Amino acid sequence: MNATNTGSTRRRRRGAAVTAAVAALVLALSACGSDEPGSGGSGGSEDKAAAAGITLVKPGKLTVCTHLPYKPFQYKEGTKVVGFDVDLLDLLANDLGIEQEVVNIEWAQVTSGAAFKARKCDMGMGAMTITPERQAAISITAPYMNASQVLLVKKDAPYKSLADLKGKKVGVQADTTGKDFADKQSKVHGFEVLTFSDLALQGNNLKSGRVDAAINDNGVLYDFVKANPDTAVVTEFDTGEQYGFAALKDGSGPKLVEKFNTLLAQAKTDGKYDEIYKRWFGVEPKK
Repeated sequence: MNATNTGSTRRRRRGAAVTAAVAALVLALSACGSDEPGSGGSGGSEDKAAAAGITLVKPGKLTVCTHLPYKPFQYKEGTKVVGFDVDLLDLLANDLGIEQEVVNIEWAQVTSGAAFKARKCDMGMGAMTITPERQAAISITAPYMNASQVLLVKKDAPYKSLADLKGKKVGVQADTTGKDFADKQSKVHGFEVLTFSDLALQGNNLKSGRVDAAINDNGVLYDFVKANPDTAVVTEFDTGEQYGFAALKDGSGPKLVEKFNTLLAQAKTDGKYDEIYKRWFGVEPKK
């Protein structure tokens, strides 16, 4: 074999080796990027959302807006947001094969729909009472829990009803149905309404004596009493409220709502809902 033929043979061998290496690399990258269920790839979750006609604000995430804290529905435990609402919306996130990411935002941005129009989130949570005004502005899921308003006072306070609060101060939370209820009742019973931006401030101002009583949802104030035994819920008002989750009025909003409604109905049938409810409220829901 002469020198020319030897060089040509070597070049052919090097070319074949490079081709084989490239093919192996392509195969390896395809395997790493597999979007088979359970592979953990984001493409699979995007495919599930897309198949349902859902466009997410952040690919691979269910971005949820709320206003913290509102224990036990959503609140921070360390750096993580946990709660009843969080667990329920995880039914949707898990079904889509994605993680839930919670954004803390002004509550009025959720109930008005501004947060969804600005693409800050896909859904909104916060023990949100379903009202005609909110239904006109946003898409809302089927009811997932019944609720009412209650009156919270210091344990040794003489107040047992709204009639006892004439000339007194009652604390409420901004942009809530509790505030709406208190505003109407103040005209009847002659008490002053003081508004606070969140539940923690409302409770602390009751404990400090700045307000004589507080009105808010039953779920959060009964939970507040557990951690603050120097307070007590003395009256419950049958306001006939029901909670729902919020989403954009059009676009992917109705599709997210429809998918959650299906998952909620399933969870109520297979016992998952009761399990989540008992985890956060200590008892099973009333049937």
